[in-house]
Amino acid sequence: MSALLTGTPLAGRVAVVTGASSGIGAATAQRLAQLGAKVAVMARRKDKLDTLVDSIQASGGVALALPVDVTDREAVHDAAGQVAEQLGRADLVFNNAGVQLISAIDELRLDEWQRQIDLNITGVMNVIGAFLPQLSAAAEAGKPADLITTSSIAATRILEKFSIYSGTKAYISHFTRLLRVELGPKNVRVATIEPGMVDTELPDHVTDPDATKLMADLIDQIDVLQSSDIAETVAFMAAVPRHVNLTEITILPTAQAV
Repeated sequence: MSALLTGTPLAGRVAVVTGASSGIGAATAQRLAQLGAKVAVMARRKDKLDTLVDSIQASGGVALALPVDVTDREAVHDAAGQVAEQLGRADLVFNNAGVQLISAIDELRLDEWQRQIDLNITGVMNVIGAFLPQLSAAAEAGKPADLITTSSIAATRILEKFSIYSGTKAYISHFTRLLRVELGPKNVRVATIEPGMVDTELPDHVTDPDATKLMADLIDQIDVLQSSDIAETVAFMAAVPRHVNLTEITILPTAQAV
């Protein structure tokens, strides 16, 4: 995807990116930094975060690594304090951490169900709880304030064996609509991005052979999205004028039918 934005339209912004150790999160952190934002990157894998921060800093950017499991509420709140202390008040949160574990419901993979609920819902809520005060303060001060959460096309499409994953993403998409009713009048922009098939490591966690084949075939047969495509879209959402909110962006590979 050729860059749509030029210059440093995000200069003065402080961004937080969760799920930043790879894929969409890492690409988005890189892009936000390129466009002028200071970036705090959060994920469990410290080595990956350190490599990402080194890359951002080598390109002249400012970044902070926060090795945090977003399912740990106290750790996320501590991280929010570190962001405010070291980079300044966060005014752009890309709530991106998630996991995709696909299986037939009657296989009763209860641990996988819980893992998706814990990360895709509870983790997302922990991040909102920790950073909403900073976003609200930024909005009150007249600055742009963005809460952008990664959902999925699976939130609205009916896909076999995706029940739990789709359910968690449907929660995120609809919760965001409800949250916008409360926060929009306070000038906090709340939005979701709902990607289709992206070539990331997310499908690597899928253990069901049919689902694995479905995703592998898509990657082989069509020109799927790249993490950089999502990163550019998130950056654009954050860079539009403060009175504009791109509330729900669905982004699919052109050739993806379902």
